[in-house]
Amino acid sequence: MFLLPIDQINVDHRKITELEDKVRAIYRLIIYSRYHLDDDLLDSYLIGMHNLKELVGIKNAQMEAQTEEEAEEYLHNLNLSLDFVVEEINAHNRFDSEVQLFQLLRLISPEAYSMHPNRYRDTLVQIGAHICPDRTEVPSLVRELFYQMKFISNPIIRAIYFHHELIRIHPFADGNGRVTRVAKNWILMYDLYPPTFISDVEEKKEYVHTLGESFKELDRNPFVWNEHTARFFEHELERLIVNAKHLYDIIFDIGAKRQQELKDKA
Repeated sequence: MFLLPIDQINVDHRKITELEDKVRAIYRLIIYSRYHLDDDLLDSYLIGMHNLKELVGIKNAQMEAQTEEEAEEYLHNLNLSLDFVVEEINAHNRFDSEVQLFQLLRLISPEAYSMHPNRYRDTLVQIGAHICPDRTEVPSLVRELFYQMKFISNPIIRAIYFHHELIRIHPFADGNGRVTRVAKNWILMYDLYPPTFISDVEEKKEYVHTLGESFKELDRNPFVWNEHTARFFEHELERLIVNAKHLYDIIFDIGAKRQQELKDKA
């Protein structure tokens, strides 16, 4: 397997501008409004986690949990990983190493980590029609991925590229999707973009299908940007925009409620 060359990435920069505008609007609310607090942003992230809990609770296998017990464990591990990411960001540590990748695996998928602690998978893996690289290739591919990320200056593109390519490598026996999505959010959150999660079952199906088509085309033409890979990047950007707009509304409402409470007391 060959990684997608970063000089082939071709996204709609108007969407990036739209996202950046909305994120700036969020921070203007927090910084300049008299009715917002510094922790409103993190509190809003936690609201998103509660919404995810409602989604996972439907016992849908597409969301990686089929029983309430599995859903609770999934969310517990997800919360642990998000807490860890926040601590690392507060310590000014960006996501840029294999050590951090294994730290995430240990937190969010402890069962997979216990099978192969601090080691990549030792079996052949297939995702739909895509046969993942041989286990002997995985360490060098992951190292190459981290190396290539250094040359992607835009954190949004860096996060989406990492997400796409790490799933294509599939370095672990299990937990690849969970680890990859949290790692992507670490990249985004370090540069003050909101985390993003799959919002419903249909969106998850579309996500899986688009990745599969992208992988299939890159298996045929590994050095060529194609419509399916472009669609994956586009969907990720659109998901980020929707999430940022939703986050803005949540934080705006927090301030409006606080303002009304102060007026009522006056």
